[in-house]
Amino acid sequence: MAEKATTQPSKKSKKSESAATTKFSKEIYVKWYKDMLLIRRFEEKVGQLYIQQKFGGFCHLYIGQEAIVAGTITGSRPTDSHMTAYRDHAHPLALGTDPRVLMAELYGRSTGCSKGKGGSMHFFDKEKNFMGGHGIVGAQIPMGTGVAFAEQYKGTDNVVFVSMGDGAVRQGALHETFNMAMMWKLPVIYIIENNNYAMGTSVERTTNVQDLSKIGHSYEMPSKSVDGMSPEAVHEAIAEACERARRGDGPTLLDIRTYRYKGHSMSDPQKYRTKEEVASWMDQDPIDHCLNVIKQNKWLNETEIQDIIDWVKKEVEESIEFAENSPYPDPSELYKDVYMQEDYPYIKEY
Repeated sequence: MAEKATTQPSKKSKKSESAATTKFSKEIYVKWYKDMLLIRRFEEKVGQLYIQQKFGGFCHLYIGQEAIVAGTITGSRPTDSHMTAYRDHAHPLALGTDPRVLMAELYGRSTGCSKGKGGSMHFFDKEKNFMGGHGIVGAQIPMGTGVAFAEQYKGTDNVVFVSMGDGAVRQGALHETFNMAMMWKLPVIYIIENNNYAMGTSVERTTNVQDLSKIGHSYEMPSKSVDGMSPEAVHEAIAEACERARRGDGPTLLDIRTYRYKGHSMSDPQKYRTKEEVASWMDQDPIDHCLNVIKQNKWLNETEIQDIIDWVKKEVEESIEFAENSPYPDPSELYKDVYMQEDYPYIKEY
């Protein structure tokens, strides 16, 4: 019997009904549409390539959750840092990482963002302040908070975003971390990408506290729930949390409620939910919403919209070509970046 998702959307999205009166600019809506469409098409192609056995390992797609990263990026600054779990393809794409090096990483090629050593779950881009996807459930929570401590120690006003799934909040390290982050008023924003299911187990079966925003209350951490299918709502919540962190008032917890249209991973048969449930969430698709706003405000004509669609298609196609034409890492790379740094100042003493 399929489980019922904790948070159900309305059968019909009403976000676009007042689109013409939106307070966000044309530039932001176009960016949201362009970024989310690139993420969606990249992920769709990744799913196809995985089935074709172009690469292996675990693979977790972000399809349906795009509004979270889209709104987070426009609500923050380029100097802020981001760390997430293993569903990590969308974050660097929204930050501007070249999709070619991301696809190459999936293929395990030396031109990949982690030199072909990390694969799907371990994307990384220091230049874009993307501090990685992490395969250990909940490990990014204390690690990302450590990055926030470093920013505070250095005296910057940069903010660190630590994203996690609704299943990861069961980890004990979260509570230790929340306590320290509030004691030290660290500039960190915790984002629960709450897609209702920890792998195949619904939120209501893993906790008595189904409103995950309440988790922060024990530490008097400002917390709220956010509509994760709305880039507008995400942007506003992120901007508010950033303002708080930059003035030295510490962390915020955001329970951003979203939905993944695909399975937990490529091996997930999705028997725990119904097709009707998935369809009810797809009715409020954030990409369709942004496109509707753009059309209703006549910000782009059909030719300009098609140009974006064509650009996205070209980027994805070229990323595949780049990956397939890139070399595999040399066997000697097996011993690099793992146990030691060759030029470490004290290494010669041992």
